[in-house]
Parts: sequence; C-alpha cells; structure tokens
Amino acid sequence: MSQFEQSKISSIVIVGGGTAGWLTAGILASELRSRIQRKELCITLIESPNIPTIGVGEGTWPTMPNTLNRMGVSETEFIRECDASFKQGSKFVNWGSEENTENNFYYHPFDVPMASMEGVLPEYWLEQEQSKSLAESFTVQQALCEANKAPKNITHAEFGREANYGYHLDAGKFSNFLKKHCIEKLGVKHIFADVEDVTLDPSGNIKSISLGENGPFTADLFVDCTGFKSLLLGKALNVKFNSVSGMLFADTAIVTQVKYPQMNAPIKPYTQSTAQTCGWIWDIGLPTRRGVGYVYSSEYTDTENAKKEIDNYISKTTINAQQSDYRTIQFTPGYRDKFWHKNCVAVGLSAGFLEPLEASALVMVELSAYMIAEQLPATKSALYVTEKRFNKRFRYHWQRAIDFLKLHYILSKRNTPFWLDNRKSESIPDSLQHLMVLWRHQVPKATDFELSAELFNAPSYQFVLYGTHFRSELLFSMPQREQEYMQQQVLHNQQLTGKLIDKMPDHRSLINKIVQYGLAKV
Repeated sequence: MSQFEQSKISSIVIVGGGTAGWLTAGILASELRSRIQRKELCITLIESPNIPTIGVGEGTWPTMPNTLNRMGVSETEFIRECDASFKQGSKFVNWGSEENTENNFYYHPFDVPMASMEGVLPEYWLEQEQSKSLAESFTVQQALCEANKAPKNITHAEFGREANYGYHLDAGKFSNFLKKHCIEKLGVKHIFADVEDVTLDPSGNIKSISLGENGPFTADLFVDCTGFKSLLLGKALNVKFNSVSGMLFADTAIVTQVKYPQMNAPIKPYTQSTAQTCGWIWDIGLPTRRGVGYVYSSEYTDTENAKKEIDNYISKTTINAQQSDYRTIQFTPGYRDKFWHKNCVAVGLSAGFLEPLEASALVMVELSAYMIAEQLPATKSALYVTEKRFNKRFRYHWQRAIDFLKLHYILSKRNTPFWLDNRKSESIPDSLQHLMVLWRHQVPKATDFELSAELFNAPSYQFVLYGTHFRSELLFSMPQREQEYMQQQVLHNQQLTGKLIDKMPDHRSLINKIVQYGLAKV
C-alpha cells in the first residue's frame, strides 16, 4: 500500500446523537454520497443509550428546507413525523420599551427584500413618514404572520413556496426521524455505546475511543457532538472554552409545554419573543402544543420569580391555563477557542452555545457540516489546512452572532437593572460599537461585513435596528430615480400582500391537509 493510500481519509466517526449528531451525519452522508457508494468513505455515528438530548431549539432557519431537500427527505413525512409547522420569522414583543401596548412589537421576517442588501430599501423608508414598519412596507410576511397564514398552499410541491420559511419542530422527534433516514437511506452506520476513554497518539491526534464491550474504535476524523460535555474537543483535547457572559447575560432557561385549549386553535407561523424583567420568553407553535421557555440571567432573578413571570405569561396567552411542569436548563454562553483541533471537529453544543434568541444553534450545525463536507481533504496529512480555514470562518461566525444578539438588547428602552446593564458600553463588543457609530448616519448594507455569506446579513440588522426607536440620520438624499423605483416596490408589495392574504390558507388548515393528503413530490 502506498504512503498516499495509508494517509487517505476513509472513515469519519460522529460521537453523539441528538439533532446535532444526526443532522451532521445526514449532511455529510448526502454531500459525500458518491464516496460512500464507492466504499471509499465510511461514516459511523456512536450514540450513548443513556444520555437524553437537550432539545432546547425547536425553531430553524429558512436554510433547513434546502438542507432536507438535499438529504433526500420527504417534506410531507418530515411534517407528519416531527410535529412540524412553518416559521416565517420572529416577532419581538415589548422589546422596544415596557409599554404593554398593542403595537409594541417588530418583526424579523425571513424574506430578503429587493435592494435591501445595498441599503437602498431602508434609506427610502427612513425618508418617508414611516406609517408602516420596514417589514410591513417591503415584505409580505408581517401581514401573513399577523393573519396566521401559511407561506405555501397544498397545491405547492414539497419545498415550494410563496414566502420564505423555516420550521418549528419537536426536537426529539426530529432527531429520531433523521436517525432513521440516515441509517436506511444514506448508509450511515450506527452504534449504541458510551465513550469510556479517549486515547491520543504522540502527535496529539485522537488515536481511538474506548467503547467498553465494543472495544476501541478508530477513525481518520472524529466529530464531537457530545453536547455541553464536549468529551472529545473539550475534555480529551483540552481546548479552552471562552465565556461571553460579560456580553450576553442569560444563563438559564426554564422550559415547558402548553396544550392548546382546543384542537383547531390557531398555530402561529412565527416564533414570538416577549421581553420580560430579566430576559425574554419564547413561544413556538407546533400542531399539537406550544413550546414556551423563559431565558433569563440568574444574576438578576431567581428561579421562583422567573417561574412567576412565565406563569403570568402563560395565563395571559392561554385559555384555562393549567399548572405547568418546568424543566430547567443552565448554560454558560460562549464558544471554544478552536472548533477544529488535530483530527477532531466540534459541532453543536460541544462547539459553543449562545442564548436561542434567533435560533442560531441549528444553523451553526448546518454551516459546520457543510463546510466539513466541502473542505474535507483527501489525506490526513492535509487536515491542518482545513483546520485553519474552519477555525477562522467559525470564529468570525460566532463573533458576529454575539454582535447580532446583543443588538436586540442595546436598542431597548426597558429600564430594569438587567436591561440597563445590557446598554452599558463595557458589555457591548467593540465590533458592534463600531457598527453603531457607522449606522448613526448610514444604513446597514452588505459592504459593512466581511463575508458574502454572512450568518446574519444586512437586512436582518435593518429589521432589528429600525424595529424599535432607532433611526439613522441620513446626511444625503436619495436620487429621484431611486425614489421612484422604491415607490413602485412599495406598491408592488401592497398588491402582493393583498393577493396572498386572500390566497394563502390558514396555517393550521394547511398542516392538517399535509398530514391528511401530503404534498406533491418535487
């Protein structure tokens, strides 16, 4: 056997199941399908039979439909088996101030309007009277969400749509669904076993993992999906964890499930985030229940008072609310100093975790798995090249995610200690402070950021920035030709919104039809 053959990457082991593990397995197996079919590559997932999944995240980004499609998943079966519904964006209630009024909210929709990346859209909006929000003026999704309308119809094919969407789903069911698909359709091998020990070679690479009765297990590349424990990257390879609790204060979530008062109750086609005294409450609508959780900082309140706040929220938003059973999840916001070290790469909670304000956890898994597949070298001797690229890219992604999440807090005028401290300059990253200096007199645009494929792009910053009281004071007027073009876009959006409000079905009605009849195959 030649030296090249000995060095060839032919085996990948994913340690840890759950959504992160099985989603990673599915993406790698589908993207590297030809190598698996030619028996040049073997992907194995090792899953503990004794560790329950965290299952905090029940919301995805609009990247997920494409991911499932590329994996060869049936959208109909996914919706049926994962208790899934459609998500068209996020609604932030009472974030701007403590006024509990009907209009104290803003949307971060999934649609990316024309001319928003270049900043033309918000410039035009800022020069007008602004009787409607930025999201309502230039996307159909605020109106669709407020009317509880679906983003597609039963006549659409799988993954077809009228408006951009992601999903809400049952995390446990999704993990099992992916497991079955990976094993039966994508050729992923599966072992139930606990990792008892990790052996390193003299160069610091992982040589093998000990699986008790199953003996030692070797691989060319190990993917750590062991959650907060980070058994491989954190524990065995001793890669440092960087806390960002000085910037993002939330460190605890209390989670519960809320039953609908009747089976035909509306399903919200968006994630609702409602600001509270020391954090915020998420409210996610699935077909059979709502997932509700309070994310807060233990530095500013205790569990007893947090439960009072979430109980109060549930009683106000639920008819005949019953006493809830809560699960408490504690976390330290932050990320690893390196995500890829030697022949090990961490994906999911083992790489890091920030509060689930914009559902960034699952998209980080998607992005990580795609980059591993795209950049996987032919030989083990070239792994260090991919390691450098991967770490540079994801260090940037995590830093930008912190900026974007922090932006939501610094724009608020709420005045409890938690919110006041969030606005102190020492808690705001320098990179975000620099952007805020820019945006005093200009709008966010694509050229403000380094990557063409940003984790959060310019329109996302625009929707959040101008969703509250903040307004950039523009020093230059828009040319007449561009004003006329944007007037046409506003008119077009009004017409399209009216058309879709009439055309699109009620969200629950569509879910019921998909469960009963299914969508047409792509």
